[in-house]
Amino acid sequence: MTDKEKKAVLESILFAMGDSVEVSKLAAVIEDDEENTRKLLLQLKKEYETDTHGIELLELEDSFQFATKSGMYDYLIKIAKAPRKMQLSDSVIETLSIVAYKQPITRLEVESIRGVSSDYAINKLLEYNLICELGRKDAPGKPLLFGTTEEFLRSFGVKSIRDLPEIDRVHMEEFKQEAEEEIKLSLKV
Repeated sequence: MTDKEKKAVLESILFAMGDSVEVSKLAAVIEDDEENTRKLLLQLKKEYETDTHGIELLELEDSFQFATKSGMYDYLIKIAKAPRKMQLSDSVIETLSIVAYKQPITRLEVESIRGVSSDYAINKLLEYNLICELGRKDAPGKPLLFGTTEEFLRSFGVKSIRDLPEIDRVHMEEFKQEAEEEIKLSLKV
């Protein structure tokens, strides 16, 4: 099979699947190694980046998926039912950022960092499929562990959690001092 034919096969699989497909599985289908398969997928990705296409090829961790370009949303909702927009409150965003940077993490660990109950925020994030249960921690009570999903990566436009911005250490120290002051004030009351 030529590279051109392999790209056509990859394109048809990704289009038909709808969800993301791992590079290893795609390589097995076209009977090629993962390195060359990734090279072909990146060529396809580049081809779809032009203004003449309404879809794009997303790279998510070690998978690829076709998606509608964000600029096409207004046209898409004219024919399809408008998808429900996520309403992320400050507490939900705060919880999501803790899960994203500290995963895998338990609900109790999130609450320990935030200092308040996180039941609502975690349930909202599960509902929006931004986080998922990753298993159970080997600790008393076997608490659930949470981590981010591919939907999180798609929603925030990152390929991998390793691509999340670094936390600024200077600001981190300021946040810690503010938190310690808040704790001291709450203990005096």
